Amino acid sequence: MSDDKNGSNQTPDGLGRRRFINSAALAGLTLGVAACTEKKGEAAPAAASGAAPAAAADHDVPAGVHLKPGELDTYYGLWSGGHTGDVRVMGIPSGRELLRIPCFVPDALVGWGITNESKKVMGTKPDGSLRYTVGDTHHLHASYKDGDYDGRYAWVNDKINGRMARIRLDYFVCDKITEIPNIQGFHGIFPDKRDPVDEKINYTTRVFAGAEFHIPLPNQGKDLENPSAYRALFTCVDAETMDVRWQVLIDGNCDLVATSFDGKLAASNQYNTEGGTKYVDMMSAERDACIFFNIARIEEAVKAGKFKTYGDSKVPVVDGTRKSNADPKTALVAYVSVPKNPHGVNASPDGKYFVCAGKLSPTATVIELAKVLEWFDGKLEKLDSAIAAEVEIGLGPLHTAFDGRGNAYTTLFLDSQVVKWNIDSAIKFTAGDKNAKYVVDRIDVHYQPGHINASQSETKNADGKWLAVGCKFSKDRFLPVGPLHAENEQIIDISGEKMKLIADHPVRGEPHDFIFFKRDLLRPKQVYSLDDFPLATKDPKDGGITRNGKKVTVRLTSQAPAFSMTEVKLKKGDEVTIILTNLDKVEDLTHGFAIPKYNINFIVNPQETASVTFIADKPGVFWAYCTHFCHALHLEMRSRIIVEA
Repeated sequence: MSDDKNGSNQTPDGLGRRRFINSAALAGLTLGVAACTEKKGEAAPAAASGAAPAAAADHDVPAGVHLKPGELDTYYGLWSGGHTGDVRVMGIPSGRELLRIPCFVPDALVGWGITNESKKVMGTKPDGSLRYTVGDTHHLHASYKDGDYDGRYAWVNDKINGRMARIRLDYFVCDKITEIPNIQGFHGIFPDKRDPVDEKINYTTRVFAGAEFHIPLPNQGKDLENPSAYRALFTCVDAETMDVRWQVLIDGNCDLVATSFDGKLAASNQYNTEGGTKYVDMMSAERDACIFFNIARIEEAVKAGKFKTYGDSKVPVVDGTRKSNADPKTALVAYVSVPKNPHGVNASPDGKYFVCAGKLSPTATVIELAKVLEWFDGKLEKLDSAIAAEVEIGLGPLHTAFDGRGNAYTTLFLDSQVVKWNIDSAIKFTAGDKNAKYVVDRIDVHYQPGHINASQSETKNADGKWLAVGCKFSKDRFLPVGPLHAENEQIIDISGEKMKLIADHPVRGEPHDFIFFKRDLLRPKQVYSLDDFPLATKDPKDGGITRNGKKVTVRLTSQAPAFSMTEVKLKKGDEVTIILTNLDKVEDLTHGFAIPKYNINFIVNPQETASVTFIADKPGVFWAYCTHFCHALHLEMRSRIIVEA
């Protein structure tokens, strides 16, 4: 909690609590404060007395937060699902969860990981089983056009297995997953906002990925005990094909990723420039870096054949190490020094700055992108001159959002606060104007906040209406449900000078990043087109059973309240493929299809087709039935599957 809620103590020697923290002190502080310590001056938890926490008692709730029946939210939100390996679709400002989009992990509701179509997207082993059944989604961002979201795609990462998933926003479904070679700990992700090579292409053509963990290259059993040989890579993926286009070998690691509005630069903050393998080594240096990638130069180097490959991968890898990039006129990358173990790099809506938050330093660093480009052109002697501001804002700064009015909002993990600060005032303060009051406001959040975002925050149309913050600890905010607590996502009104906390929303752990944007940027289709599915059966008369030796294909259609066949006869040992098409055209009329004892359940939405393949290895009668309520005669919607011995 801040010593000064109004931010009046802003001189470097006036914030003793927020000085740079040495490694030993920080380790103890983090362990003690993060999980159990009450904030200075905080009252005893409300739950102890049986009273409800006063989350927003001092503020009037803005109109539109608690929506009346039939009212629609004004923003779509896309949230990473964390270990559930999916993406949550939220309505903002209500905070209502509308949908879960499965990506990396099987989902029993829709049959993700059960149907042949989803297995093809997820990836399988030679025996047809899923290659992976766990995931860890962290960061999620959407495609751009003209500096704003265009409603085509969103991308999300899987940190555990180094995968990137693409989501089609016309149907809100995952349609492609790419596993990135040569990396571990895929954390940061961000699409470009325009193509820097062709200025006429003002939309996303590539997506960037940061590798957090150092590994031997290739990681095939050599240099296991030689950490000095471990390296990390920065990756570019084609937005349309989802193929990996190129990678950059760097000194240090990548954490999170940001891109510039002109399409010329991508960046990643680096927290383990020491290359340590133990946590004490990872925070021994007082400064780390924000690394900038000159996209056009990298693509020129790849085109010129100035790359190598590693192991079985054919992906071109260019050299982005410090030693090979000392000359700014030919450099592919630039390393800007920032304070200790930064966490987060974010682009301001005016396109001028990237902000790095210090994490183990109480500071935020503002980097001027025009100066970085001047360095690449040989017009700036020292990269440090690109730092426009470096100011103290609070303990444990992590992520930053923007309101489009020149203000930044940064989460303070150890202070359990969000701090609102003005970028121009911070620049003036750094330049020597000690009367420049850059901290505008602070607000307590509950507790230990991590990710943060605001409405349209990293677009040119940031509107400063709503702020969402994801808190890693909920402690006393909700009814106790045992040792595993919900996390707490909170909504804050930022339309005025003072921030107003207006809502708590419990969420199953552990979610991470999110974006939200105006609803009129998206026009999702609510009924599929049969033409989208090559296997669709467009007329029930075209259905039936065909046999080719032991291989049997069953083509079914569904129209409430019946399947097109009431009986399917099979023989024990048959390899059966069931192809089901939902011929209903009514919005929201979804059918399910489950076969008892065969581990099969999936859905087909209106005009959708899906298929499953299995071995009929159990003789008997098995009632396949509709699992998704569709009609007054839903319970009667069944088909008898007979497996003859």
